[in-house]
Amino acid sequence: MKTALTLLTALCLVSGPALAGESPSPAGAEVYFVNLEDGQTVHSPFTVIFGLKGMGVAPAGVDNEVFENVGHHHLFIDAGLTPEIAETGIPADEHHVHFGKGQTETTLDLPPGDHKLQLVFADPAHVPHNPVVASDEITIHVR
Repeated sequence: MKTALTLLTALCLVSGPALAGESPSPAGAEVYFVNLEDGQTVHSPFTVIFGLKGMGVAPAGVDNEVFENVGHHHLFIDAGLTPEIAETGIPADEHHVHFGKGQTETTLDLPPGDHKLQLVFADPAHVPHNPVVASDEITIHVR
């Protein structure tokens, strides 16, 4: 029994990273802001429209082994894409907004001032694809 438990533990340690998985992104896939540009001034509330090329939008939870090259949008607000997030997944908080129902736009109501925005496309488990599909980070000025 002890040997079986040891083998099971070893298997979990070896296969754990594989189970977390990396959803591949196809060459040329990109995500971008349709209606915003770096340095743009907006009045709050304002609409943000997400653009996507080379992949498909699907709700969170779909089987990405059945449906290839799909995911959903995440909007980073005043937060950067770190190597840790790229490996482990995108947190859900006021700086990392998930659009797990497959939404392709949203309305933001941000306080006046400069804000950094970035779109990150991630797999159904909220883990960025490999290679990462992310927009350039833009700065907008909210009035």
